[in-house]
Amino acid sequence: MFEKYAATLFTRYKNKVKYWMTFNEINMLLHLPFVGAGLVFLEGDDKRQIQYQAAHHQLVASALAVKACHEIIPDAQIGCMLAAGSTYPYVCNPEDVWEAMNKDRASFFFIDVQSRGGYPGYAKRFFKENGISITMEPGDEELLKQNTVDYIGFSYYASRTASTDPEILKKMTGGNVFGSVDNPYLDKSEWGWTIDPLGFRITANQLYDRYQKPLFVVENGFGAADEADPEGEINDDYRIDYLRRHIAAMGEAIGDGVDIIGYTSWGPIDLISASTGEMKKRYGYIYVDKDDQGNGSLRRSRKKSFHWYKGVIASNGQQLSGDEQD
Repeated sequence: MFEKYAATLFTRYKNKVKYWMTFNEINMLLHLPFVGAGLVFLEGDDKRQIQYQAAHHQLVASALAVKACHEIIPDAQIGCMLAAGSTYPYVCNPEDVWEAMNKDRASFFFIDVQSRGGYPGYAKRFFKENGISITMEPGDEELLKQNTVDYIGFSYYASRTASTDPEILKKMTGGNVFGSVDNPYLDKSEWGWTIDPLGFRITANQLYDRYQKPLFVVENGFGAADEADPEGEINDDYRIDYLRRHIAAMGEAIGDGVDIIGYTSWGPIDLISASTGEMKKRYGYIYVDKDDQGNGSLRRSRKKSFHWYKGVIASNGQQLSGDEQD
């Protein structure tokens, strides 16, 4: 059914749309099973077995979509999409380094299959040691091998930190669904998300080094409780600062040799936050008059960041000064 759905879209929009992605933040299947894959567990279910079997179905569906896209729109590019953010070891204890590596691998697993065309050795070992048996249909492995993605799409909001010390693990902070040890070197948003522009550059380099495929940044933004001043203006300089620093870090990654083919921030207009279900956690350049209780006129107004980001777009990222009038 997914293959039919994808082929229908490719046929309808083949003359208009040249960039596609199969599944949004596919690694969310492990963290938000219902949102990421429609999974509902019953009492006594082997959750990991069900999650990774579902992951296999998604990976096969992704390969089928890639195959259909290449056949229907030969000049199109189709990619995968990862909720990304490098994991740092809390200290240089090799146990922490290994823990951080495994945290990253849990997400890379999906992209390894979509980009490289097969199940990696570390995943096979994990399955064996945890009693996970993936049921495959004849031809699944060949389908995955022959229909890899053209580019790697990813979201980046924050880096993460891992530890094996029970005392350190008591110091957790928020993040994009992923739990993380509090990193003492980084500032945080109101919701506990770390602010780490250099982490953006690190993540981009890490992904490009790993896959050697073009990258497309499809989410990057800052959630905050915006408030209007007495004149009704929303001077969200904190959002401008976050985006300015992150786009500059992306420029550094490009200078490092990373092939980044696009950037779309999250997001143009205020909407309900996916991670917390709140309207007050705003990401947009355009304010929407609505609160968490559903009250408001839905009137839209431009924030200071709207005018600033308009200049960023017009200059293809060359104009990053904090003054929106530059």
